[in-house]
Amino acid sequence: MKDLKHFLFFEELVRSSNNELVRKAKEEGRVCIAYVCENTPEPLFHLGNCFGVRLSAPNTGSMDIATYYMTSFLCETSKALLERAIEGGYNFADCLIAPDGCTMMNRCVENTELLKAIESQRESFFYEHMEIPMKTDENGVNLLVNQCRNHILEPLRKTFGVDISDPAMRKAVARHNTVCRLIQQIGEFRKDVRPVITGYEFAVLTLATYVCPKDMLTEALQETLDELKSREPDEKKYRARLLIVGSEADDPEFIRLIEECGAYVCADRYCFGSLPGRVPIELTDEEDALTQICRHYTYQCQCPRQMNMDKVYARKAYVNDLAKEYRADGIVYQQIKFCDPWAYERVTGAAALREEYNYPVLSVDRPYNIHSSAGQMRTRIQAFVESIEVKKLRGAN
Repeated sequence: MKDLKHFLFFEELVRSSNNELVRKAKEEGRVCIAYVCENTPEPLFHLGNCFGVRLSAPNTGSMDIATYYMTSFLCETSKALLERAIEGGYNFADCLIAPDGCTMMNRCVENTELLKAIESQRESFFYEHMEIPMKTDENGVNLLVNQCRNHILEPLRKTFGVDISDPAMRKAVARHNTVCRLIQQIGEFRKDVRPVITGYEFAVLTLATYVCPKDMLTEALQETLDELKSREPDEKKYRARLLIVGSEADDPEFIRLIEECGAYVCADRYCFGSLPGRVPIELTDEEDALTQICRHYTYQCQCPRQMNMDKVYARKAYVNDLAKEYRADGIVYQQIKFCDPWAYERVTGAAALREEYNYPVLSVDRPYNIHSSAGQMRTRIQAFVESIEVKKLRGAN
């Protein structure tokens, strides 16, 4: 396929936390809000002159220092982030907001704070730790509303003079939705028999919307969408269409590796993905914006942190619905090594999708930096793709 005009630009953005657009926004005097979990309402980080950056650690190597502080049994995402913070990789941030999405990420941010690892240029730098719901109900919505007021909105107003009014929130949601709709429209091309965008390309575009000021991406995303409408697909046929499910996946190289094995990554139900992370937030005038934002995040959430049984079953049904919508031949259920919430979810989810919904499922745990075990992962993906091909041949006969 013909190269996308802005794709190299997007690739460069996701290869560094302190990327070109973050630096440009900082030069303009904007406030950078760093965060570490999909369960924090992103539009609140784009109020006024603020912008949000979800922390990642591209090109992670040794994590020895972080392991010293956090032990070898904590997930590699949390250790990679602490290691990068100690290296000075997040000194561009003006505050760090962390929900209690999991104990391991809590330890990461607590160690970052205790070690004073982020040396911000602002003396007003602050940390905030939030409590977030464990159930999908209106009590959970009310909890999230109060936590957002106390740990996001009021600190931003008092520290940086940010407008936290209802009209300001609605403007922030509108900016957020603009990017979400562009990503959703681009993602629709993945449903085609001969898609005009690869799973790797889509993963890069989506990841950029988490690690950059969203408003600075709008023009390039719109041009990419327009470009895709007339782009000619490759002649080659993919051996299988795969849906990727699971924990953090902020390394597009993992998606590239899968597609190098002849598969096509047609949908992404993982942290840093578009489903449901880039579903627009619909607001009405009948209720305040903050409550509606928090209700969206509480009910749209597909994180195993939410433990009410109807939600547990609904997560499997959601993956089944995605597999049907995007015509997936199989599902790769992945988790970062030592991630406790997704470890349990991966076992039960993989079993349910295989036994109750009849999908071929590959269940894997993987390192944060996929290059550290690329050979082993490539072998497993290749074997899985071949098993799907064999199943198709037997079905045809």
